[in-house]
Amino acid sequence: MKIGIVDLDTSHPQNWIPIERELGHYVAGVWDGGEVHPPEYVEDFAKKHQLPKLYPSLEAMAAEVDCAVLHSCNWDTRIERARPFVEAGKAVLLDKPVAGRPGDLRQLLEWEARGVRLTGGSSLRFCNEVQDYLARPESERGKPHTVICGCGVDEFNYGIHAYSLLAGLMGGGAQGVRHLGEGGQRRVQVRWADGRTGLLVIGATTRWLPFHATVITDRDLSQFQVDAGRLYRALLEKILPYLEGKAPAPMPLRELMEPERWALAARRSWLEGDREVPLDELGEDGYEGAAFARFYREQKYGKEA
Repeated sequence: MKIGIVDLDTSHPQNWIPIERELGHYVAGVWDGGEVHPPEYVEDFAKKHQLPKLYPSLEAMAAEVDCAVLHSCNWDTRIERARPFVEAGKAVLLDKPVAGRPGDLRQLLEWEARGVRLTGGSSLRFCNEVQDYLARPESERGKPHTVICGCGVDEFNYGIHAYSLLAGLMGGGAQGVRHLGEGGQRRVQVRWADGRTGLLVIGATTRWLPFHATVITDRDLSQFQVDAGRLYRALLEKILPYLEGKAPAPMPLRELMEPERWALAARRSWLEGDREVPLDELGEDGYEGAAFARFYREQKYGKEA
């Protein structure tokens, strides 16, 4: 594929581009919205990573590429950034979080129903450790009934990794989400109708914490930390063939976006007295992507930038 990079906000573009090339794709150029980095950063990035073109607009990029990779840390821009590519019949890879508002999630589902190839999300959904665990015979490991997953940094931009790790291990179809209070970090319960339970430990920490999981079955206890050095390749190997049109989707978009829906339900739970929130009661409110992008910029360049 000819791939276009949209926004350079995070560390992902510089880490993904070499893998995209190793997997046989051509990275045609970049467009950046300027929410985090100044123009000179974008120019230097393009030179350093040998990107042939700085596109003047998303529409210009959509006319030339086969797939857009959206990297903005302002998830509120997902729909407006994706629209030119959707209208041009191109594939779209949505970096995590896929979106931060229920209405945006619905729009993505509408596009998928029209035949648009959309996928993405957190690398944790497809990490090697999850794939290795699920590859073990269920007769040996048993069926997980309680899974604990966690990480640090923040509740959504980074916390979505823990939700995605849980989804990778337990699958979709959860019924309700409840915030269990704070004590060092936020603790969130995800409940399935058959009694299975996921527990998430997310939110701000003094120091970075690794992605971690504890999986309990009637036959086995498994614990692991995820090797962050292998995450991006695991994701891109799984989803790029689908975006290229050479493989089926790794999973339906609705299932892929369950971690975002769980996170939205958790937010509503802690705002409403820690009640359990059914997944069909998300409302319309969500996490504020623009506010996070401002915070992210300040962390890099200071408040005066």
